[in-house]
Amino acid sequence: MAALIESAHAATLRFEDVDVALAEGYIPDPSGECVTAAAHGMPAELGDMGIHYLRPDLLGLTVTAPRVDGTGTHTDFINPAILLYEPQEDGSLVLVGVENLVFHAAWEAAGNEGPPILAGRAWDYMVDDPSTPAEEAHHFEAHYDQHLWFRDNPNGNLEPFNPRVTCAHHRR
Repeated sequence: MAALIESAHAATLRFEDVDVALAEGYIPDPSGECVTAAAHGMPAELGDMGIHYLRPDLLGLTVTAPRVDGTGTHTDFINPAILLYEPQEDGSLVLVGVENLVFHAAWEAAGNEGPPILAGRAWDYMVDDPSTPAEEAHHFEAHYDQHLWFRDNPNGNLEPFNPRVTCAHHRR
């Protein structure tokens, strides 16, 4: 696990400067959200994810409303589809991890059975439950996603939320 984290972090060091991420095609999540477990109906002690910057081409985005959908099946963590930033008190952003997301329908259409696997762990399956007030799938169609934290996560560096990441300084 340490070698995987180290190699992904080394490959993405240039994105510590968010302007480099923007220049290379990443865009801020259009929702403007800094994702927290509490805002998505989960225990606050799980922590936060931060602000997501997305590469639409790697995600294969086709529509963004009413839910984000696409054809993406990208699983390369050396060249991730999503960068995770923690907002700082001074308004700057710190790169704390990366993520990949594959759309369930596209993944199956590509001939895959079951979720992608990283380091022996099945990626998380996310689909919104319209009967709850929470937005379980972050406004995306059904998908699998996998986080890889550069900042140590006491819950595990592949878990979706990290209690050592905070959205406390997020400004919309």
